[in-house]
Amino acid sequence: MKYKNLFTPVQIGRLTIKNRFAMAPMGPLGLSDSEGGFNQRGIDYYTERAKGGTGLIITGVTFSDCKVETQSMPNCPNSTYNPVHFIRTGKELTERVHAYGSKIFLMMSGGFGRVTIPTNLGEFPPVAPSAIPHRWLDKICRPLTVEEIHSIVRSFGDGAYNAKRAGFDGVEIHAVHEGYLLDQFAISMFNQREDEYGGSLENRLRFAREVVEEIKARCGADFPVALRFSVKSMIKDWRVGALPGEDFEEKGRDTEEGLEAAKLLVSYGYDALDTDVGTYDAWFWNHPPMYQEKGLFRTWCHLVKDVVDVPVLCAGRMDDPEMASKSIEDGDCDIVSLGRPLLADPDYVNKLRAGRMAEIRPCISCQEGCMGRVQHYSMINCAVNPQCARERVTAYNPILQPKKVLIVGGGVAGCEAARVLALRGHRPELFEKNGQLGGNLLPGGAPEFKEDDIALAKWYEVQLKKLGVPVTLNSKVTKEQVLSGDYDTVIIATGSKPKVFPLGDDDKVYTAAQVLLKEKDCGAQTVVVGGGLVGCETALWLAQNGKKVTIVEAMDKILALNGPLCSANKEMLELLVPYNGVEVVTGAKVTGYRDGILTADVAGKIREIPCDSVVLSVGYREENSLYQELEFEVPEIYLLGDAKKVANIMYAIWDAFEVTNHI
Repeated sequence: MKYKNLFTPVQIGRLTIKNRFAMAPMGPLGLSDSEGGFNQRGIDYYTERAKGGTGLIITGVTFSDCKVETQSMPNCPNSTYNPVHFIRTGKELTERVHAYGSKIFLMMSGGFGRVTIPTNLGEFPPVAPSAIPHRWLDKICRPLTVEEIHSIVRSFGDGAYNAKRAGFDGVEIHAVHEGYLLDQFAISMFNQREDEYGGSLENRLRFAREVVEEIKARCGADFPVALRFSVKSMIKDWRVGALPGEDFEEKGRDTEEGLEAAKLLVSYGYDALDTDVGTYDAWFWNHPPMYQEKGLFRTWCHLVKDVVDVPVLCAGRMDDPEMASKSIEDGDCDIVSLGRPLLADPDYVNKLRAGRMAEIRPCISCQEGCMGRVQHYSMINCAVNPQCARERVTAYNPILQPKKVLIVGGGVAGCEAARVLALRGHRPELFEKNGQLGGNLLPGGAPEFKEDDIALAKWYEVQLKKLGVPVTLNSKVTKEQVLSGDYDTVIIATGSKPKVFPLGDDDKVYTAAQVLLKEKDCGAQTVVVGGGLVGCETALWLAQNGKKVTIVEAMDKILALNGPLCSANKEMLELLVPYNGVEVVTGAKVTGYRDGILTADVAGKIREIPCDSVVLSVGYREENSLYQELEFEVPEIYLLGDAKKVANIMYAIWDAFEVTNHI
């Protein structure tokens, strides 16, 4: 087997994990009930990843304490809620996970502190080690009292004890990591205390030390306790993170102090370090978008592994098995953590073990279905996997009689429709007017940092071939063809067209898709009209390839119309645009382009920008003309994807799944 070293056992303390894969902890919102236990969605969600072969499941964060911050969080294992109910539902979860030979840790947190999500804060003041600014709100935090610290420490012991009773194999503490409450105590920028919890590094780590000592005292020395740990903070200033490769002065924890902290934390009794870099002030490190390289934490994990004698876990876009295998071989880490890749495909590990790599559905790092939904809607899902965290309610429906279904359009909506219909036993046929499946994934995936968009298009090709779906390319379907085809059901997923408008010298005015697909050469100097997501990514890609680029946007800021985006993606892209030399002109209305000069009205004054071409990125318009021709001619007809309403990949896939799972 090619990646055999990824399937060798590894130990955390005296606990043996069957392979080198862990499910990284992710926000568990939507996976708990009102009494602090696991709901059926949560139990199914974690069990599905164990069934898929993952050696260690680490749950999303739970609060050991629900008194100090006085807010409701999922799966609280202590007496603030109902510990008997937590144990009962937790036992059902752990028994099902153990059936597949997997182990499971409960992640416990002491609280958010200054990074509390505003929607979860309510009327209560945010807390922190000291009177410091909140991450999101214009508020100053209230310092914790020593009595409150002691109360939180005791709650960790209670929570871990109840977790052990519920059958969990260990716990992971959240965290001296990402700028959460325990990390705020550990970082001198945030911790300005003058008591025994402030000052020296040992004092700032006292909170974390007391936590592990309390858990070991309550649960025994052999009960594994891992720690989520950030080696370096990547903070340039309050609420300002540093970009990869940027020269900056670290205001948080630097690497030298991070390695010293790692040694101290292991000496206190932690059995493993789940390692990354970043904080909420640099959130695009801990939750890396597609603009971050794959395996971005490996260097820091290797440094930690060199100074400690406990297992090191490494996450951060580690879904490339070649990279993962080499990281184990080179001593970067002992365990590879997969977060979002296991949302996209819970069977990742089993497929890899069986050599079915082409069948692994890729994560595209969009964060629209996971962190974006956690942040804005308090639920976790996945853009490319509609069944994620909804496994039971979205199970494939059996059919009584197969139907012959015509699908017009081979973008993500059409491909997902064909996949689901074929899996359920229907007889779909797909027609695509172009020479390749994928639709807007193809131009969208042209930049190097969007390679997983292309991987998703290839995954659909593999799936449809495996399922035996007839696919006809380079075929534009007509009304007559539909009506003469004896189809029981028709699905129109004909996508959208870029919006264009005349500017003058229109032979040098291109769409973003034409430039991204290299159908048109924009020259050495270009203007991108439109500062939405497509415009900014196109401009960034052109700049990274040596072009001089200016973005002209009518709104007062870029990315104003693409919400809600996950903050990690949005903030990083906003920083990358100027960092890569792209000039941004906002509040500008383009008036024309002639003789190599684009003119724009900026606050009543005409600005002239020399350029070799103009790239239009001002949105898309639904292409639904075939549907309009057929709407009253076909008894069962559906309109899906951008043809129904221009949106994002997530809703194209989700809507297609919903409709075709009920045909």
